[in-house]
Amino acid sequence: MRREPVMGRAGGAGAGGLDIRLDPRDRPSAPSRAAKAERRAERPSERILEEPRAPKRKQREERASAPARKADRRRGRRRTPLFWRLFKWGALLGLWALIALGGLVAYEASKLPPMHTLMVPKRPPTVTILAADGKTLATRGDMGGVAVPIRELPPYLPKAFVAIEDQRFYSHFGLDPEGLARALVTNITSRRLRQGGSTLTQQLAKNLFLTQERTASRKVQELVLALWLEAKYSKDEILDLYLNRVYFGAGAYGVEAAAQRYFGKSARQVTLAEAAMLAGLVNSPSRLAPTRNLKGAQARAALVLAAMRDQGAISKDMAQTALARPAQLARPTAPGSSGYVADYVMDQLESFTGDVAGDVTVRTTIDPALQQAGERALEDTLAKSGAKFGVGQGALVSLDTDGAVKALVGGRSYEDSQFNRAVTAKRQPGSAFKPFIYLTALEHGLSPDTVRDDAPLQLKGWRPENSTHDYRGPVTLETALALSLNTVSVRLALEVGPKAVVATAHRLGITSNLDPNPSIALGTSEVSVLELAGAYVPFANGGIGVIPHVIDEVRGADGKVIYRRATSGPGRVLDGAYAAMMNRMLIQTLVMGTARRADLPGWEAAGKTGTSQDYRDAWFVGYTARFVTAVWLGNDDSSPTKKASGANLPVEIWSRYMKSAHQNAPVAELPGGLRSAGFGSIGYGQPGGSFLPPEGLPDDRPPAVVGQMPGRQAPQQEPMTLDRWFVETFLGGGRR
Repeated sequence: MRREPVMGRAGGAGAGGLDIRLDPRDRPSAPSRAAKAERRAERPSERILEEPRAPKRKQREERASAPARKADRRRGRRRTPLFWRLFKWGALLGLWALIALGGLVAYEASKLPPMHTLMVPKRPPTVTILAADGKTLATRGDMGGVAVPIRELPPYLPKAFVAIEDQRFYSHFGLDPEGLARALVTNITSRRLRQGGSTLTQQLAKNLFLTQERTASRKVQELVLALWLEAKYSKDEILDLYLNRVYFGAGAYGVEAAAQRYFGKSARQVTLAEAAMLAGLVNSPSRLAPTRNLKGAQARAALVLAAMRDQGAISKDMAQTALARPAQLARPTAPGSSGYVADYVMDQLESFTGDVAGDVTVRTTIDPALQQAGERALEDTLAKSGAKFGVGQGALVSLDTDGAVKALVGGRSYEDSQFNRAVTAKRQPGSAFKPFIYLTALEHGLSPDTVRDDAPLQLKGWRPENSTHDYRGPVTLETALALSLNTVSVRLALEVGPKAVVATAHRLGITSNLDPNPSIALGTSEVSVLELAGAYVPFANGGIGVIPHVIDEVRGADGKVIYRRATSGPGRVLDGAYAAMMNRMLIQTLVMGTARRADLPGWEAAGKTGTSQDYRDAWFVGYTARFVTAVWLGNDDSSPTKKASGANLPVEIWSRYMKSAHQNAPVAELPGGLRSAGFGSIGYGQPGGSFLPPEGLPDDRPPAVVGQMPGRQAPQQEPMTLDRWFVETFLGGGRR
């Protein structure tokens, strides 16, 4: 730097100071930022003055450097691995999903009862109904069969269910994630629902506690309940519950009901092929039930056997043997009509045992062979001649002389109609009611040889006539009953009084209400087949009244006897002498009367036909010293038949059944019968009566009646007259 002296003042030339001029080349360069900072540090006062400017400068610097920093960050992110970012976000989403799932489970669990109060519901009771020989006739109850402990089942039966429904049953905790994932993949790839991921425990939870609806809410509740079951019960206990509760189709719940329904045997006795079929049914019981889709059930059973073989539950040879002999549907062992017996048993059971709290077994008095014989006789006869005679239905009841029901057929087909015509229906018995009138007459001092006129009769405009409109004049009571003469029956009813007839019928076993008017002589009051058969029993056993019964013994699930029938009944309701007289007369009905078509070689038999007004009902009640059997034919709507009478179809059915019932049985005579009275073999003829050849006898027909029957008119149509007063006062012809 070069300096030149300058005259003048300091601060200017004219001031006399120094004028110092700098050469531009000698000027110092602009101080660097670092130098300035150093000087500011050396001069505190100046630094304080400059500090307010720093924030603005810093902001400018930060703005200038921001793009660089962003670029650095972008370069840093590019260096972060993609899988790490995916894992981080996946874990985050999974955590939230888990929280949401936990909340959903907690919400659905809150809808269930408190776990400490939860209990497995009791299995609805099952009633097993046995024949007298111990064979199963039917089962009744919601489940269709009793529970069988898993320890009593063949080992391969529970293994079959595990193999096809839940391979990891013994290793999972109620939920099988692997099975659920497999089912999910299978359903997604096939684009339809092909597999289910539910475990056996989940299925059991659904069956025990939940409905069958398919909703997310129910599925969550099913999972909660499955976890509860796994915590409370062992695996074998869970499997035991499952096998005895699951549905197998055809109304069968539990393996025992299914085995009985499809194979006619207990689940304790099923073969490997049958066990495989049962295990295969639970997947789709309605579609695969062998009763409707045997081929489908067998194909599904083959899949079960393959699964069992692959999992080592059975050997290859066992699988091949079962495949070679697939399970077959067994024919029903009990007659179809046993359903009527079962219904009758269930109607009475509560009166013997009270409310049924558990499974019970009822042994009945039914003889399976006789039940089948009665069913066959009724159906075959109606199939052959029903249309010809305009008959659509029928019923048969057979009792032994103690009142035990040996056969009870309530209709042609239980599958088509469960209405029990043997017990529930009440129809007019027609002339089959006449034995009670004649018995009353005997007890009032008459005898089989007593003579009464078969002649026209008129009672206040009512004229009962024989169906043939002809009359035989004086006849014995024995002949009148054998020929079913209406006029004699009405005369006897008026003679002894309708009220006395009603009392006699009730004493012998009729339980229905009977109208005590003269028309009772023609059998106009309705009765059931069962009670009419029971009321004939005192004739067959010599005068001992009975109460028809079908239940012999009831046992609980533990084998203890709940009820056992003791010999009881009304006792003697008929003097033995009168029983002998009645047998003498009623034998003639089969020998030379309206039931002469009855065919029971070698046996002394008696009975009475009956045909109601307009051929609406056709009856025959016949008996031997062994059995009393009643047959009824007609139509459910009470429409007239085409002249079906007690003398034709009912007698035919009775004969066919009674031949089966008496086969190989030792011959026995009726009390007071013809043989015991010394008349030898049965033939046409009447002791103490007239001899009439069968070709001269009328068939059993409805009575011919003119006018309204007494006691049936409306009150305003019955003005009190001397004749009416006499009938009601002295002859018992008034209304009840």
